[in-house]
Amino acid sequence: MPQLSVRVERFPIAGTFTIARGSKTEAVVVVARLEADGRAGEGECVPYARYGETVEGTVKTLEELAKAVSDGLDRTTLQAALPAGAARNALDCAFWDLEAKTHGTPVASRLGLVPPAPLVTAYTLSLDSPEAMARAARAAGRPLLKLKLGAEGDEERLAAIRAAVPQARLIVDANEGWSPDTLEARMAACARFGVELIEQPLPADNDAMLAQVKRPVTICADESVHDRHGLAALRDRYDAINIKLDKAGGLTEALALAQEGEALGFKLMVGCMLATSLAMAPALLLAQKAQVVDLDGPLLLARDRQPGIRYDGALAYPPTPDLWG
Repeated sequence: MPQLSVRVERFPIAGTFTIARGSKTEAVVVVARLEADGRAGEGECVPYARYGETVEGTVKTLEELAKAVSDGLDRTTLQAALPAGAARNALDCAFWDLEAKTHGTPVASRLGLVPPAPLVTAYTLSLDSPEAMARAARAAGRPLLKLKLGAEGDEERLAAIRAAVPQARLIVDANEGWSPDTLEARMAACARFGVELIEQPLPADNDAMLAQVKRPVTICADESVHDRHGLAALRDRYDAINIKLDKAGGLTEALALAQEGEALGFKLMVGCMLATSLAMAPALLLAQKAQVVDLDGPLLLARDRQPGIRYDGALAYPPTPDLWG
């Protein structure tokens, strides 16, 4: 039976990463490692305070499962042993990685999927002044930009960025930072400046207004959707869902969520937390069927783990087996 170990790693961010809820200068990740018969599988997660998670709590949760793993807990029984969230994600992805290495078969093949192809990923611009975000947009030189908004001056930010990069595709992430009073005006501004998608404009516990107004831009649920629970109830409020492995609790649930989301008529976006290539690797398999891909976490770090995902401009390439899967 596998033996589980857990470690915490820290990776400096290139500069400062700012969203409507605050700023950070490093990415703190938790890695679950499973070893059996001379092989090892790993999975990475990012505990998120917005969901009541801490690094210490996630480590404790995983360490308390070590005996259960050595006694036979597997990926299937894990789904009931832990709720959706960061801890289950790390262990679920570690199980997938170990299975692939044990059988000598890539995860994509084990899932019956075609070999993954390179995908265009969005590149995220931190919340800043209109002038600073416009400069960052020009410097990025990317075909698809994700703009962190959610504060006073968002229309000025949009105008400055669109003037700086008239050809770029734009998506917006408000991180629950808008209010019912500002929603319609800011959606209209997004439509005016050619924004293709808006993530989570209203707080997850105060998003009912989305069902009552005309939505001129595709509205994507992020904080409002974690796993399949309650997904059907979102159909009148959202047009798309952002699937993140840390929210769903791993690749296993994320695949099921994507399937149910498509069946319910949602467009799919696959996103990430601020993390390394080890976290992006399983998400890239899921992203093969997504309309929007946002897996730029390693690009925002001062250094990534090695080996890492290969990025060539806006293209993110599938992981090699020595990284994951």
